[in-house]
Amino acid sequence: MEQDHQEMQLLSYSSTPQYPLPWPSQSPSVDLQLSISVGGPSVEALKREAAEQIRLAGMEKAYAEHVMEMSRREMEVAQTEFMRARSLWERAREEVQRAHKLRERAAAMEITCLSCRHKFRPN
Repeated sequence: MEQDHQEMQLLSYSSTPQYPLPWPSQSPSVDLQLSISVGGPSVEALKREAAEQIRLAGMEKAYAEHVMEMSRREMEVAQTEFMRARSLWERAREEVQRAHKLRERAAAMEITCLSCRHKFRPN
């Protein structure tokens, strides 16, 4: 009932506006009537909802940044471990090459056991 009364008051308002209207053909009463008849949420409710959405977006952004930082750190650790593993593999490969060279040299040399005087024969 009070809303009907407000609509009537708004409809009876017909003075010239002191500000520019969004559409030149509309009078203030029509503009106000449309905003009241829609019956949507209040401006304050919309502001609260927008603030909540901004807050949630900020939280999501902070979480995404945290996940990105953790991923970056994990990548750094993985790269460090990979370099360490590659270095160990290189050292092992060099040792295997040295062992093969020693075996080749031993095969070319005649090695005799001093106690039994038998010649050493590599397999």
